[in-house]
Amino acid sequence: MAIEFTCPLCGKQTVVADQFAGQTGPCANCGGQITIPMKGFGPAGPTSAPKSGGGSVAFVVLAVIAGCLLLCCGGGVAVVLLGRSQVRITQQRIMSQNNLKQIGLALHNYHSVHGMFPPAVVTDADGKPLYSGRVLLLPFLEQQPLYDSFDKSKAWDSPENASLSSASLSVFQDPANKDGPPQRSDYVFVTGPGTMFEGKKPIRLHEVTDGLSNTVMVIGTSGGPANWAAPVDWSIESGTAPRGFQPDKLLVLYGDGSVRVMKPEYFQQNMSALTSRSGGEILPPER
Repeated sequence: MAIEFTCPLCGKQTVVADQFAGQTGPCANCGGQITIPMKGFGPAGPTSAPKSGGGSVAFVVLAVIAGCLLLCCGGGVAVVLLGRSQVRITQQRIMSQNNLKQIGLALHNYHSVHGMFPPAVVTDADGKPLYSGRVLLLPFLEQQPLYDSFDKSKAWDSPENASLSSASLSVFQDPANKDGPPQRSDYVFVTGPGTMFEGKKPIRLHEVTDGLSNTVMVIGTSGGPANWAAPVDWSIESGTAPRGFQPDKLLVLYGDGSVRVMKPEYFQQNMSALTSRSGGEILPPER
């Protein structure tokens, strides 16, 4: 037996084996949290944010593998298991979302300690870029020893810091990137005039008058810097949205710490409104 339902978040119709009725996990299509309905009780419902632990991940693996699509074919019904690649993509997206949430928490903890968000780029007295603001987040990402060893008066690739910058930090790595260098960062600050990160200028919470839940501050991209310590990020002045690891999805971290899956074309069309902290723009609904 099987349960046919429609995800209320993305509208994807699918069928899951009835033994998963009442269980909760990410939708295999959009990654949003849903609850499989009891047989005969209507569509799947959205749930609150998942608790920490492996329950949700274990469910999505089981549900996607055991879940199937019923295809009517000449009066017969064929059960087709979703491919392993879809399972892997869903797992990678969940892991990447968790990385972004950790970065968002680190940014807010930094603000709690220093009264401001870190600058995207740390410079010397002459304005020469030394290293990325990601270095300043290390103590809040369980990397205090690495931060303490880093010579903050020197560039990231200086003899004093080169070996430290070569460290591989999984929190900066999207698991979908299998070919990038181990010291890369797949997550970049949103920089440029009016954004949460105006170069070396630190921003405070009261300056985000558009609301933290309406302002994107970090994006997951396949075009990130080859080294997490390098002062390289993405600027709205480029005019082109960053490339995600899936052609139809872009992972973005908002100022309130929430992570959303967004269509790249929506981000491109509303880039200024999504990234400005005090523009007062009204965003159209994403379709």
